[in-house]
Amino acid sequence: MKDEESENRLGSYLRARRELVSPAQAGLPSGGNRRVPGLRREEVALLAGISPDYYLRLERGRDKNPSPQVLESLARVLRLDDVERTYLLGLTATRPRAPRRKRPEHVPARVHQLLAHLSIPAFVEGRAFDVLASNPMAVALSPRLRPGQNRLRSFFLDPEEQAFHQDWAQASISFVAALRTTVGDDTDNPRFVELVGELALSSQRFRTLWARHDVRNLDGGTTTVHHPVVGELRLHRDKLPIDDVILVVYYPDKDSDSDEKLHLLAALSHTEPTGTAAGRPADTPPPKTT
Repeated sequence: MKDEESENRLGSYLRARRELVSPAQAGLPSGGNRRVPGLRREEVALLAGISPDYYLRLERGRDKNPSPQVLESLARVLRLDDVERTYLLGLTATRPRAPRRKRPEHVPARVHQLLAHLSIPAFVEGRAFDVLASNPMAVALSPRLRPGQNRLRSFFLDPEEQAFHQDWAQASISFVAALRTTVGDDTDNPRFVELVGELALSSQRFRTLWARHDVRNLDGGTTTVHHPVVGELRLHRDKLPIDDVILVVYYPDKDSDSDEKLHLLAALSHTEPTGTAAGRPADTPPPKTT
């Protein structure tokens, strides 16, 4: 994460979001020689009912304490949804910083037991999408779900992971937006700095999406993946918070074609519902990815 972005998070976010709103979306004529994508600063100011000079001060970080009313007006002009609006309101200087998480992430012993008894793909991830533990079916679904892997790193840097997802391009938007939400104001967290820095250097797609400042909660949903052995699988995903970590489970509709394929995958990989989860001891911190 760049120093400029960390020091002027409000201004960086406003600039990124106005570049994504077209004049037509804002009800303005789109003609003329426009040198910048999206809206001009003065257009945002006009539509939000504030002076151009004041808006310029906000973008340049000279005023970091706008009123909630100003932020609400900007959220309306920039067409922010509820998650994005909440994120914007949290960027002001008056918002107290959340306490830093000092203890290492670990998987409770009971969660290792739960993983061992689940017959569907299941794994545990940390805040930076590090895989902390997984069961045999998760590894059978994707070897990138072994403990010690990082899901974001695999997603952007591993060609096999990219081929695994039916709609990788669309999924990448949600994934980066979820990372932006997770980072929040913890911009100096060494794990986040390391991960964002590596991906920004190695992936043009990541750099482009990170610069958009999208924010989104990556919760439940349905995805389609292409397994190299059993073929296409349509799976539901749920993410369940447990203490400081997240339990992620994938499961198909009962008696569906994907359900049959998962049973076949279990037989081929010799996994059993009561097998040993592929995780570390509960008090062991996640390994550093390279």
